[in-house]
Amino acid sequence: MRGNTGFDLDRIREEIEGFVACSPQNRLGGGFDEPAWGKPIVGAVSARDNLFLEFKKAVDPRHFLPEEIFNLHFPERPACAEELAVLSWVLPQTERTREDNRGQGKVPAERWLRSKLYGESFNDLLRKHVVEWLGRSGIEALAPVLSPHYGRFNSVSFGSASSWSERHVAYACGLGTFGLSEGLITPVGKAARIGSVVLRASLGPIERPYSDPHEYCLFFRDGSCGACVSRCPSGSLRRDGRDKTVCEKYIHEVVEPIARDRWGLPSTYACGLCQVGVPCEKGIPGHALGESQDD
Repeated sequence: MRGNTGFDLDRIREEIEGFVACSPQNRLGGGFDEPAWGKPIVGAVSARDNLFLEFKKAVDPRHFLPEEIFNLHFPERPACAEELAVLSWVLPQTERTREDNRGQGKVPAERWLRSKLYGESFNDLLRKHVVEWLGRSGIEALAPVLSPHYGRFNSVSFGSASSWSERHVAYACGLGTFGLSEGLITPVGKAARIGSVVLRASLGPIERPYSDPHEYCLFFRDGSCGACVSRCPSGSLRRDGRDKTVCEKYIHEVVEPIARDRWGLPSTYACGLCQVGVPCEKGIPGHALGESQDD
C-alpha cells in the first residue's frame, strides 16, 4: 500500500516492529526487566473512509475527523481527507502479563498495572518516534492523543468519551471488532494497547476483513459467550452492556489505592480483568489468524 507521498505501509510496519523489539524503553520497570509488549500488528486507512463520519455518532460529535485534527496542527498547509491517511497499531500484552492477570479475581496483577503505566508511556514514545521517522522522509504527521487539542469529556449521550478513540480508529484500519466489554478483539487478542497517527498520504479504499463492528465477539455472533461478564469485579459489565461510570468508580476507589499502597504505582488507571481468561484474550475466537508473539 503506497501513497503519492512515498507512504509505504510495509516499510512503516517494519519500523514499528523494530522499534518495539529493540527499544530499551519497552519495559515494565521496577523488578520486571522484561518487555511490556509483544510483536505489534499495523494497519492503515484513508481519512476519507466513511467510518470517520460515523464516529461522530458512535463516539461523540466532538470526535475529530482526521482532517480536522491534522489542519489544527498544519494550518498553513491544510489538507482535505483525500490527501490524508490514518495509521494504527496494536501492542499485545505478553504471555507473562496475561497469565498474571488471568489469575486475579478482584484487582489486576502488578504486571498488568505496570503495562498500563510504563507500557503506555512507551506507546507515547512510539507515537513520537513514528511521527519523527515519517518527518525525516518528508511526510507530515501527528499523533492525535498527544495533541494539545485532544481532550476527554463526559458526553450526555455516550458517557466517558474522547476526541480521538484509538479503538475506533483501529477498527477503521481493519485491525479488529468490538466485544461485549467494548474492548477491541484483534488477531493478537483483546489484551492490548493501541496507538495511531494521522499523516499526509493518499490511500485507496481498503477491504476490512469484517463487515460488522461486533463480528469477532462470540456473544454477538451466536450468544455462546459472555465470559467477560463474570470476569468483571465491579459489576459494571452485563450481558446488556457496560456501565462506564461504575467501572471507573471501581478503578479509582479500589484499584488505584491498592496499586499505590502495595506496589508504589501512582495514578495507575487500569484493570483489564475482562480482557483475560476469555476466549478472545490472545486471538479471534474460531479464527486461525495467529496470536500475540512474546519476546
